[in-house]
Amino acid sequence: MKKLEEYVRSIPDFPEPGIIFRDVTSVLQDAEGLHLAIDTMQDKIKDLEYDVVVGPESRGFIFGTPIAYNNRKPFVLIRKKGKLPCETVETTYDLEYGTATIEMHKDSIKPGQKVLIVDDLIATGGTTQAMIDLIESLGGEVVGIVVMIELAGLKGRERLSKYRLDSAICYEGK
Repeated sequence: MKKLEEYVRSIPDFPEPGIIFRDVTSVLQDAEGLHLAIDTMQDKIKDLEYDVVVGPESRGFIFGTPIAYNNRKPFVLIRKKGKLPCETVETTYDLEYGTATIEMHKDSIKPGQKVLIVDDLIATGGTTQAMIDLIESLGGEVVGIVVMIELAGLKGRERLSKYRLDSAICYEGK
């Protein structure tokens, strides 16, 4: 049986020289790889108590929905600004080159709910912190974050040190 890392395609010098891009599409395109990714992520959080799963557009949807489904939990979407039809809360945060705004429905998290964030990858932790800000603005409590890939060299774990963070794969470089 292959290890999860063997399903991840590494592309050197993308998007710029010196960067190794960790491509999750190679995991998604392989039935065994996808199954292993979901199972590994679920196993990382098997002891965690939570009420709702939250995932960001778009790969957070891919990994978060089956985890929510398998554990009989609701799934809440976080999307780019302008994509949700009902009343929303939003936050704007800094990217390497510019800013981004994400939002979620105002009624998607109830005060006191314990929330698990699921995503494909964590790098600097900026997007994850923005998601936490949204969840906490609605009264939710983030009890855990689980990702398939952690890029440890970009120090997202340190930025989010007050939260439990589990990763299926951890790459030491950037």
